[in-house]
Amino acid sequence: MLGSLILVWTCIFFVFLLIRIQRPKNFPPGPPPLPLFGNLLHVNMANPLKDFERFAEQYGKIFSLYTGSRPAVFLNSFEVIKEALVTKAQDFSGRPQDFMINHLSENKGVVLADYGPCWKDHRRFALMTLRNFGLGKQSMEERILEEISHLVADLDKNAGGTVNPQNMFHNVASNVIGLVLFGSRFDYNNKFLQQYIKIITEISKIINGPWNMIYDTLPLLRILPLPFKKAFDHAKKLKNMNLCLINEHKSTRVPGEPRDLIDCYLDELNKRKNDGSTFSEDQLIIYILDLHFAGTDTTSNTFFTAFLYLMTHPEIQAKCQKEIDEVLEGKDHASYEDRHNMPYTLAVIHEVQRVANTVPLGVFHCTTKDTMLMGYSIPKGTVIITNLTTILKEEGQWKFPHEFNPDNFLNEQGQFEKPEAFIPFSTANFLNEQAWPRSLRPLCHSLSVR
Repeated sequence: MLGSLILVWTCIFFVFLLIRIQRPKNFPPGPPPLPLFGNLLHVNMANPLKDFERFAEQYGKIFSLYTGSRPAVFLNSFEVIKEALVTKAQDFSGRPQDFMINHLSENKGVVLADYGPCWKDHRRFALMTLRNFGLGKQSMEERILEEISHLVADLDKNAGGTVNPQNMFHNVASNVIGLVLFGSRFDYNNKFLQQYIKIITEISKIINGPWNMIYDTLPLLRILPLPFKKAFDHAKKLKNMNLCLINEHKSTRVPGEPRDLIDCYLDELNKRKNDGSTFSEDQLIIYILDLHFAGTDTTSNTFFTAFLYLMTHPEIQAKCQKEIDEVLEGKDHASYEDRHNMPYTLAVIHEVQRVANTVPLGVFHCTTKDTMLMGYSIPKGTVIITNLTTILKEEGQWKFPHEFNPDNFLNEQGQFEKPEAFIPFSTANFLNEQAWPRSLRPLCHSLSVR
């Protein structure tokens, strides 16, 4: 009996050695992966970011981990991110297509879609349509100010009571982008708005939690009724809600007179219906979800971070308020154009964005061909992860990398100066780069006054 057990374990050991994962030649270093699991057991799934920081300290600017048998390369310094996503942008422009988040979106939309004709068509359409409806312009600022007035009125109404600031800021961000996407503003207690935000929040928790990593690492478990199944149930509900919005638009729209992005998309769909276009109703359902999530999740989390830091740093809040009052000289509210005269407030806003670190691993990329990076060989199809946590507090890039200090964005003359390493959304995210600075300044002013 004992001899049989020894024989079995010996066989298992040799099979283990035979199937163990080997890093390709000249591939970035990292902890040795295990068969089936890859490096899953090397990471504390309750807080993987800490382990990624530890690996960056151990292996340097670039290291690799395996999710199952699939390699992923982590970029841990501004220098290496710039080489990959700017200097060699074409080589690193792909999107991995077999992760949980891709399956939730059915590989549609624009934020996570792979580089190709569909991605280019929909990115171009999004930029054009969002600009036409005011993103980055004065008209968008007016919408933001109007929404902030609703927020302040709601706070006055609930004075002396309790509020959930995270939910409150989700309401604000959702209504601002919702006006552009589907032409509607909802009261904060509206059931549709509350359900939409609740579902997005639940999906976000699962995506950012350990079950997402298990789903990506162990494909055989995907058929089991584990907690990640909830994300797919929630996504189905959101898709049905978006379909209801689309059907409502179909019954009320006037072709050629668009009220919002859905109307614009339906007009475009009619124009292209016989030309083999990448536009479709199924694509629109995910497109709305994609843009809504991109426009609300990071923005609302940034608002929440600003709220917390200004509460815990009253001296910084007071300095902001003093500067705003001096610039406004009796005006009711701050505007985006006032930013040139508010270097300290602008520095605080950017410092909030740095410490908030709302997208700690950016949007995943993958290589479109065999390429080189920092002297290492990176095969085609390798997943590329930008470890923004390390970049946003990288020694040598910031005066005070490990503390909340607006001086990180001020020069010796006290003027605003943005370091090149300030990439809170990786190297590009049009929606957030345009929306959040316009939103946060008047919001800070309104809340400080109250």
